Amino acid sequence: MAKINTDPKKIEELLTRGVAEVIDYNDLKKKLLSGKQLRVKLGIDPTSPHLHLGRSIPLLKLRDFQDLGHQIVFIVGDFTAVIGDTSDKDAERPMLTPEQVKENMKTYKAQAGKILDMKDVEFYTNSTWLKKLDFHEIGEQADIFSVNQFIQRDNIRNRLKEGKRVSLREVLYPLMQGYDSVAVKADVELGGTDQRFNLLAGREMQPKYKQEPQNIMMNPLIEGLDGRKMSSSWGNTVTLDDEANSMYGKIMSMRDIAIIEYFITMTRSSLVEVFEMKEQLAQGANPKDIKMKLAHEIVRMYHGDKLAESAEISWKEAFEKGGIPQNVKKVEIKIKMPLVEILMKQGMVSSKTEFRRLVAEGAIKFFVKQEERKIIDPDTLLDESGDLKIGKKRFLKIIIQKKKK
Repeated sequence: MAKINTDPKKIEELLTRGVAEVIDYNDLKKKLLSGKQLRVKLGIDPTSPHLHLGRSIPLLKLRDFQDLGHQIVFIVGDFTAVIGDTSDKDAERPMLTPEQVKENMKTYKAQAGKILDMKDVEFYTNSTWLKKLDFHEIGEQADIFSVNQFIQRDNIRNRLKEGKRVSLREVLYPLMQGYDSVAVKADVELGGTDQRFNLLAGREMQPKYKQEPQNIMMNPLIEGLDGRKMSSSWGNTVTLDDEANSMYGKIMSMRDIAIIEYFITMTRSSLVEVFEMKEQLAQGANPKDIKMKLAHEIVRMYHGDKLAESAEISWKEAFEKGGIPQNVKKVEIKIKMPLVEILMKQGMVSSKTEFRRLVAEGAIKFFVKQEERKIIDPDTLLDESGDLKIGKKRFLKIIIQKKKK
């Protein structure tokens, strides 16, 4: 077993940095100081193929626990993703097929490994135990909660008030997430503030199975590139597997107001340095300069120093000198391949909906031999090589494969 670090300063930062709420704060702090190894759980449903920076917040917190010597339990919700969590939605989430879920989760372990030391992580898919539950046991679990508890959640109450449908399967979701905590014997569970009800479900369910109730650590919800909550559904994300130049450019496109919050929640830069930068901004420093430090640090975390330096040079070249970056991502395609398929496959857009919105806004441009062509047809098929510019910050070099003679 790993040696447990009980340094009070590190524990205090663990409990407060980028944390919105802890239940039960005093109990968790006492356990962390005791030297007992805790089992710390995070579950993520594979509703999209890409983990984004919003997901990095609890993943980085998991890494903080891991660095103190605690046991990390990472669960990919292959079963719960089919059902669909409605915690952050104002409408019913459509059910995914098992095939969609399997495709989405292909690289989740590798993406999480950009932050966690996966060789020491317990990795599970929750279909392992949820598929085995029978109606009798589910009925006993459901008896712990009331319908009133479920409908008191703000988003559910609002939907009912507006006459929107709330399906019975949505009521079952918290039971499944709660049982995940039972299955892995979690001492601590992490999640966003929108997950509060689901996180508490595990805490309430564990005593039925003769387990001590888990403590809960909730992180704030972070804004995406358009000011709304970062969400794959809205396409306003920076993903962990974004190419370095694209990642840098996306960070530079975010609102200035979020710079410090990004530093606190999505990096492990010294808090002393972060608060110094906060003071500099308050005294009138150019937000662009601070944001460039943020973009460099985030790219460095996922791509290393060399690519972070290259991405910064490329961004300056494109946006301070008015040119096209030299070291943009390249892709070779077959002739007349739909543009939307290219961009989704390369992670440049998150969905067909985002692509159509960008086309409608005139935000996608194609440069062939320095001639600018605006993409106006969402069904565009590319038949020649050139440089693609999406919005102000995303670039892709398209190379048409030559036909073999």
